[in-house]
Amino acid sequence: MKVDVLIVGAGGAGLYAALSAVKENKDLNIAVLTKVYPTRSHTGAAQGGINAALANVDPTDNEELHTFDTIKGSDYLADQEAVKYMCFEAPKIIRAMEHMGVPFSRLGNGKIAQRPFGGASRDRTCYSADKMGHVMLHTLFEQCIREGVKFLNEWFMLNIVHDGKRAIGVTAINIATGEVKLIKTKSIILATGGHSRIYWGYTSNALGCTGDGTAAALRAGLPVKDMEFLQFHPTGLRKSAILVTEAARGEGGHLINNKGERFMKRYAPEKMELGPRDLVSRSIMQEIREGRGFKDDEGREYVHLDLTHLGAEKIKERLPQIRELAIDFEGIDPIKEPIPIKPTAHYAMGGIHTNIKCETPIEGVYAAGEAQCVSVHGANRLGGNSLLDIVVFGNVAGKEAVRYAEGTDFAQGGEGKLEDDVKFITELMNRESKETLGDMRNELGEIMFKHFGVFKNESEMQEGYEKLKNLIDRAHKHLGVEDKSKVFNLDLQSTLEFFNLLEIADVLAYASLQRKESRGSFYRDDYPKRNDEEFLYHSMITKNADGSFNYEKGEVDISLYEPAERKY
Repeated sequence: MKVDVLIVGAGGAGLYAALSAVKENKDLNIAVLTKVYPTRSHTGAAQGGINAALANVDPTDNEELHTFDTIKGSDYLADQEAVKYMCFEAPKIIRAMEHMGVPFSRLGNGKIAQRPFGGASRDRTCYSADKMGHVMLHTLFEQCIREGVKFLNEWFMLNIVHDGKRAIGVTAINIATGEVKLIKTKSIILATGGHSRIYWGYTSNALGCTGDGTAAALRAGLPVKDMEFLQFHPTGLRKSAILVTEAARGEGGHLINNKGERFMKRYAPEKMELGPRDLVSRSIMQEIREGRGFKDDEGREYVHLDLTHLGAEKIKERLPQIRELAIDFEGIDPIKEPIPIKPTAHYAMGGIHTNIKCETPIEGVYAAGEAQCVSVHGANRLGGNSLLDIVVFGNVAGKEAVRYAEGTDFAQGGEGKLEDDVKFITELMNRESKETLGDMRNELGEIMFKHFGVFKNESEMQEGYEKLKNLIDRAHKHLGVEDKSKVFNLDLQSTLEFFNLLEIADVLAYASLQRKESRGSFYRDDYPKRNDEEFLYHSMITKNADGSFNYEKGEVDISLYEPAERKY
């Protein structure tokens, strides 16, 4: 198989990249490869909104303020020119999506409505009730169909193939037939999303968020950046960890402990519940640590998110999906009772290292969206900036990949990698499984949440890393595929995804042990202060053939704002 530009992943970043690519050059063969049908991509789970300084609510808002809020929110680890580019592109890209037909909620004067979000100095989060990602995803997919983008639905990427200098293609399984193929391409865009499923039962992420592109990049020798920074969203449902959007607090929701206190006044007296996510998550866990949380009959500890004072009309209009989720998964109607919540592993700030053009060190290989680390989020992402990131840099990646493909021909080779992958799959299918995949996934989640959770320290992480290494060893020796069929073998797919999760967990744990400070989402009890003198750098990690890691320090762009103490 041959395509000129291959986009892997059909979430917001992949679809916007495809749309930009086909508009850039309709004569090229452009295809999207995705393991799920595009409208099932995880972008559809994004609830609260997308940031842009439209100044529709507050006329004093502007792109510069958005830039500063993002840099401050990142705890000064974001690359500032990249942030500025994203924030100044935001109004243009919102208007472009509006013209595509994205149904934004409206103000009384007909302009796009905007609500307050955490860490922002102005009301700049554009929204569509509490289903922003869902309406974006469907609109972008419709536009791709309209423009003639080709889709390889239900294909699973295995590996990136390159010759050390430039892209050759990817190996992938057709899930419907079980056939393994080499797909040759001039340029590849990795838009495969995040990897918070390493926390398995303690995450808001869909089952498919297994870091497939990031793990493949590691195996291909590409550098990953800032992998220790993984964000816990403050408000996941107590039982399922499903997300309760930040919009619930943006609309005026209160966080309450078992003493009936709005406890955020202790931690962020000015912003209260609308402090940045890392701060609010730690504050909730601190309340629980100090005995001011609630505990249910099964031992789950949590606090309350109280929306009852907002009134039925506002909840039904602005937060209908949250009400539905609370009723379905907690048996609680937020119009009448507070919602039990706890922090949930939510978003990866780290990912595949790229420059502002979305280029990796291998020619013709690009990355965009949550799989990419450009870095516009640094140590902590502000709510509303993820949907913005995926469309801004999806747009960039699509155009850049086309420009590269226009100036080159297909590279030779790749058949050897195809043979290796076929052999690996065959051995996995023939191996007698001595452990169960479900138990091993749960074990991974327990290790990661206990040892690499909201709070960390040296001894806990070292103990966790030893457990993780043991799990990785056992998985490679004992884990096989019980379903021996070829057609729609989801047991095989889930096993391959689990191996990807292990790759990600390994590098995240390793990176975490190297950073001896607290910054943004990364908090260590034994090093509670930010240390700019020693640790104001991007961790850059590549994987060697023997499984060991090379660790380098990448320079952080602080050309616009000097690092300062972060207060809210």
